[in-house]
Amino acid sequence: MPLIPSTYRAPLGLRNGHLSTIYPTLFRRVGRPEIKREILELEDGDFLDLDCSRLGHGRLAIIGHGLEGDADAKYIRGMSLALQKRGWDTLAWNCRGCGGSHNRLLRSYHSGVSEDLGYVVDHAIDKGYREISLVGFSLGGNIVLKYLGEQAKQVRPEIKSAVAFSVPCDLTSSSLQLGERQNALYMRRFMDGLKGKVVFKNEKFPGELDLSDLSKVKTFAQFDDRFTAPLNGFADARDYWTRASSKPHLAAITVPSLLIQAQNDPFLPPACFPREIAIASKHLYLETPKHGGHVGFISQGEEYWSETRCCEFLEGPSQDRLGAAT
Repeated sequence: MPLIPSTYRAPLGLRNGHLSTIYPTLFRRVGRPEIKREILELEDGDFLDLDCSRLGHGRLAIIGHGLEGDADAKYIRGMSLALQKRGWDTLAWNCRGCGGSHNRLLRSYHSGVSEDLGYVVDHAIDKGYREISLVGFSLGGNIVLKYLGEQAKQVRPEIKSAVAFSVPCDLTSSSLQLGERQNALYMRRFMDGLKGKVVFKNEKFPGELDLSDLSKVKTFAQFDDRFTAPLNGFADARDYWTRASSKPHLAAITVPSLLIQAQNDPFLPPACFPREIAIASKHLYLETPKHGGHVGFISQGEEYWSETRCCEFLEGPSQDRLGAAT
């Protein structure tokens, strides 16, 4: 599929990747859609919290959040409102242990939990939806793309399209880049949230976790080696990053899927821009605007460019803009 030239132009003064990333979190004001919280019980005894807006439109967008986010994040709310305005029901799902509820099991969520998205999709189909699109941000986008690639020819026919933003599709390179000095602010914030979760789990499952010298755990390499990997069946951090990455699955995707990666995203190194895979694919579109940061894509006005662009693609991906690489 030819790479898509992007129309996104960041506002003057917000073209730095870090500013684009941080500004929406601090300053964006966005309303909250009316939701009903549903609890989806899982086969292993755990559960997922689903924030559903069932408006009777007949078609559904399932939206996934990023690392240490939840369904109440501003980018999730903005996307939900934009889609609802255009005639979509929305289901924003919270990964295990996110959204205000601690999950029941010792394991929690991670970047490759595509099976949990599968449970959400099956739940939506059981509710009667026959036209479903998937939307994911960062970690949530990795889960969407991994799920679609793993399903390949067996993907549920109700799934019509997908859009993913700011995806660390190569977790090894992205995890290492986030450990660099210029990204220390983001790493500290992620570590605070992740370590808080393991402290809670240690209280719930005494003796199952080693929290000695937890304050010295400062990077994904250290955290994933010590907690994420062993709690989720991986040998170590590198094994986790390799097996949980969506990049090896992109070529297998069989539904129209748009991946948007800003060139100035501080989280994404070159390995997270799968240009050759997109060029060879019949179904994966890659759009790489010059600006946008990580889950930024700021616009003047109520609706952000990412929301407008997502809705545009979902309304008719087969007719989407094609052209040379940006």
